[in-house]
Amino acid sequence: MNVRILLSAVLAASAAQATESIRPGYWETTSTVSSIVHETKTENRCITPKAISKFTGCYINHHYTCTCPEQSNADGRLVFRGDCIDSKGHHVSIDGDGSYTPTTLQMTVRGKFQYMGLNVPFDAHTDAHRIGETCPAGSPGSEDR
Repeated sequence: MNVRILLSAVLAASAAQATESIRPGYWETTSTVSSIVHETKTENRCITPKAISKFTGCYINHHYTCTCPEQSNADGRLVFRGDCIDSKGHHVSIDGDGSYTPTTLQMTVRGKFQYMGLNVPFDAHTDAHRIGETCPAGSPGSEDR
């Protein structure tokens, strides 16, 4: 299990899509993870209509299947709690909260995973904002159209 990929990807986890959710477009996301490693990463990504549920939903990355039975997303607030599992049976428990507007998203995720038999806690924070209505050709995420 690649801990760095897992921790970076968990920053995308949150709640189910709301009636007035974020808008598709070109987004800048700054994510900070604190655990075994501490990392801050800023990246630009195309969020297509199809990808909104992954960007604002109970999702870590394509290596994990996630279920968040406790989640709400309404009136600009999101709260969630769930569990993700990979093909080898490794579990990651997550819970978080945040706020959003059609052009911004702030979220904090707390969780734990097992590494070499130890429960390892992590905290992650994401601050994202829409920087454009359209995405540059070839931008990350634009293949999700």
